[in-house]
Amino acid sequence: MPYQTSSPLLFIIFNRPDTTLTVFERIREAKPKRLYIAADGPRTSREDEEHLCSEARKVIEQVDWDCSVETLFREKNLGCKYAVSSAVDWFFSKEEEGIILEDDCLPSNDFFRFCDEMLVKYRYDSRIRHITGCNLQYGKKWGDATYYFSRNVHVWGWASWKRVWNSYDVELSKYQRPEAERQFSNVFSEQLLIQSWVDIFQQLKDGKIDTWDYQVGIINFFENGLCVIPNCNLVSNIGFGQNATHTFNEVDRNANIPHEDLPAEVIHPEYILAETKADSLLLNRDFDIENRLKKLRKKERKMQIKRLLGFK
Repeated sequence: MPYQTSSPLLFIIFNRPDTTLTVFERIREAKPKRLYIAADGPRTSREDEEHLCSEARKVIEQVDWDCSVETLFREKNLGCKYAVSSAVDWFFSKEEEGIILEDDCLPSNDFFRFCDEMLVKYRYDSRIRHITGCNLQYGKKWGDATYYFSRNVHVWGWASWKRVWNSYDVELSKYQRPEAERQFSNVFSEQLLIQSWVDIFQQLKDGKIDTWDYQVGIINFFENGLCVIPNCNLVSNIGFGQNATHTFNEVDRNANIPHEDLPAEVIHPEYILAETKADSLLLNRDFDIENRLKKLRKKERKMQIKRLLGFK
């Protein structure tokens, strides 16, 4: 028998009825007792999107287990930034804790068991702010426990508490660049990494990035929080491709990562500390730090040679 979750669940959908149905089938296996479904409205500039959104919303018709269902179906398009963040606002206005899945994040059945156990274990531990099912370490294990702690937050299938979401701010309104830049230097030692996050921060403040999730990560850095990450991958992103909002590259290494089995007994870490090497490995890869440093050193060497030859 598949594991049945005890946690309420928010399912965020939009315009992809195919992936929506695929993810919903896993939700159906887990049979949450309280299911919330949120959907952004269609964009008037996209032909046939109204039909696609309508088809995706029909997933509600397939709820065939004992379950209370609430919906937040937008008539007008809010965009990724506001549609998702307001959906999570809505969810946590009704629940103290729960699981959040988007329509392209395919969980294994073990994901629900993992989230349930972590939500209970760290319910009152303010050091722990997020739980994720997504592991992007490509088979590398960190420590002997079933999971490790990270300062990075992954939101391809995650869970959290109202106590954490209360500090979420989609506009990052209480943070300003000069102080934020100084605080990023307290989080990271590599200057290129600091500058990368400062650039993202400023683009978010300027409204140049239509997303909600960078804010989650930045606030977690500034709150000095930890994210629980399983040492096995429990969620696969099946949404890479031309119909995606942000993840267009179908051959991306992070696309369709296979599920792994969660051990029957979850072994907890002895120390509640971030695995800094795991974090560095991920961030250095995502921001291409090694290649960027090589280019900088090459440029600096050229400038030194020019100066030696008397060129300005």
